Amino acid sequence: MSLSCFIRTLLQVFLVWCLASFQWSTSGGVHALAVRGPNAEAESGDPILQGLLANNSAWAAEVEREHPGFFSKSAHGQHPPVLWIGCSDSRVPESVITNVLPGEIFPQRNIANQVPPNDTDVVAVISYAVEHLDIDRIIVAGHTHCGGVAYCYDHAANLSTPAPKPLPPLPEPVLNEWLGSLYATAVQMFQGGRRPSREQGLHELTLTNVKMQVGNVAGLDVVKHAWKEGRDLKIVGWLYEVEQGLLKDLGICIGPSGRNCTIGA
Repeated sequence: MSLSCFIRTLLQVFLVWCLASFQWSTSGGVHALAVRGPNAEAESGDPILQGLLANNSAWAAEVEREHPGFFSKSAHGQHPPVLWIGCSDSRVPESVITNVLPGEIFPQRNIANQVPPNDTDVVAVISYAVEHLDIDRIIVAGHTHCGGVAYCYDHAANLSTPAPKPLPPLPEPVLNEWLGSLYATAVQMFQGGRRPSREQGLHELTLTNVKMQVGNVAGLDVVKHAWKEGRDLKIVGWLYEVEQGLLKDLGICIGPSGRNCTIGA
């Protein structure tokens, strides 16, 4: 084959490839995806996502007006004085209910504000807060109308009746394992034939849960080590009342060496 024939063949192949690529891209291929951008789903008309983005823009502008330079300062690092261990419930956002700006609270939120001593996720957050952020105030915050607490309580109450009513099954294995300790605590509430009212029982289990998790935090090696080093680290238990919008100090406080303490001392 002569050089001119070879070049002509090569050009033909190239033109065919270009045509095929163009047809594929205009029918929804890579080109169609590439031009969508990071906010493509919101830009497509989803009112919920569009609303969140719009709210964020308005919020950022308001914060910058009230606190000039806030975001540029935030970029230099975080120094939160408090670790918050709370529930994942959407009604209990820690920065909102305490009326503080980003950077004031280091959060760990999960279902029913649990602190399993062997859970690497929760323990890693606590370790980072204590060892790297030098946080000496840890709040375990429960809340009223907690779905995790209610689920465990209702199943425990039903189990203790002579003729158990049909209830939805316990959560799938992962959630069942996560709530296992709380469920066991709920079962103990009905030992000896005790039958509190549901309102009383839920309140009692909610408070007991907070107290238990405060104790779990106090038992972690990273916390004990901080106390051994002489740090004035305190762990307190609070309750958020969803129906009032108010935080309540439960009088649960563990300080250095595991001694009881108060917020003011």
